[in-house]
Amino acid sequence: MYFRVAIIITAMVLSSCSSWVYRYDIPQGNYLDKKGIDQLQVGMNKEQVKFILGSPVVVDSFNDDTWSYVYKLISGRDKEFDIDKRLILKFTNDKLVSATGDYPLSDKFNIPFNASVPLEVTLENANVDVNISESDAGVTETTEVTETETEVDTSTDSDDTDN
Repeated sequence: MYFRVAIIITAMVLSSCSSWVYRYDIPQGNYLDKKGIDQLQVGMNKEQVKFILGSPVVVDSFNDDTWSYVYKLISGRDKEFDIDKRLILKFTNDKLVSATGDYPLSDKFNIPFNASVPLEVTLENANVDVNISESDAGVTETTEVTETETEVDTSTDSDDTDN
């Protein structure tokens, strides 16, 4: 009798210790960080995207122009820590045209890659002389611009780091 009670108590004590067993996290797919996502821009070719994000987990068998980056983390602790994220990229003529999914895109995503960016030039204290002269053929205007100070703003924000 005592032997049966001892076995039942031992089984109950051991089953309560099952939460002490270490369960490890299982990551699957492409882990994409914000730094890589922020580098994406419309107009990049497939090689440039592959260099930034790595090879996609899934390439559509019927449409080679659709790449899927899938990341899934199964947590060993609790289901509330599980992660399931997707990023789907679409290409046309080997150029990136759209990105959809669970990752937020940067503000510069819709700026075409390698697009010329105009420099902001401000002219301060510029002297402008306008000479109007009449001739037999009509009125001609001559404009002469002399710059005394020119300021070119080429600074970029390189301190955009999230800590």
